[in-house]
Amino acid sequence: MLTKEDLKKVEKYCKDEINTYLLYKTLSNYSKDNKIKDDLKKLSEQELEHYNFWKSIIGHECEPDIKPGLLFRVLYRLFGPVFTLQVLENNESATIDEYKQFLEKLENDYQKSILKKIIQDEETHERQIIGDIKDVRVKYLSYVALGLADAIVEVSGVHAGFLGATDKTIIAGVAGLVVGFSAALSMAGAAYLQAKQEKTIRASSGAIVTGFSYLLTVVILALPYLLLRNIIEAFVISLFFATAMISGFTYYSSIIHTQRFSKEIIESLLMLFLTAIAGFFFGDLIGKVFGIRALIG
Repeated sequence: MLTKEDLKKVEKYCKDEINTYLLYKTLSNYSKDNKIKDDLKKLSEQELEHYNFWKSIIGHECEPDIKPGLLFRVLYRLFGPVFTLQVLENNESATIDEYKQFLEKLENDYQKSILKKIIQDEETHERQIIGDIKDVRVKYLSYVALGLADAIVEVSGVHAGFLGATDKTIIAGVAGLVVGFSAALSMAGAAYLQAKQEKTIRASSGAIVTGFSYLLTVVILALPYLLLRNIIEAFVISLFFATAMISGFTYYSSIIHTQRFSKEIIESLLMLFLTAIAGFFFGDLIGKVFGIRALIG
């Protein structure tokens, strides 16, 4: 016999399933890719079955808590179906554990068998459908990472080096742009060769994505030095931009590849700050040895 507390849980499960059903249904209507549209329809139909199960236990319809609107569709368009669906599925991982515990509370064997199927759907079937979805963003993700991550570490190191050698923000900013432009061309060439070997995407596309990602990152990191005259302020703001970009990309990548965000971001930020520190001390050393401050201030 289910208690009042159990029925409250059923109400919650019922709402969660109808919410997810609406999200998948909205995305399927919005998607222009027929394969993705079909996959999303499968997921929405599956969630509707789950909802009907919980509805049958609680004995009434459950009103959804959300209304998927323009904002959700824009996010889907920007970040892609795989990222969006992975976020939804990650939120359901705790629910699976609750479903397993709820199995013990059901006395009806037929209801138990249905709930076991629901658990199996959540654990395997939905993950399989998401894994089969082809998204161009995921396809080029490694090339964006190649450009963005390398640019952040390298250019932040250059700026930190000039922090130790000079007080002129314009010199540090221009140096970052010059070094960054040359490095962007070099990375684009490396990406071209890599893509030719892997043969998963067009080599020219891989080179363009990598080079553009690198160059865009370089410009963003150089802006504080070009707009401000206090080199400490410029360095702090530029480092903030670097931290924000690397955190955002690491979060996106960790969701796509179902990795632990905390582990990935710690490694990325550690590399960034160690490079900045090393660059500062090296720049300070070079500045003292060659008397750069006396020459350029």
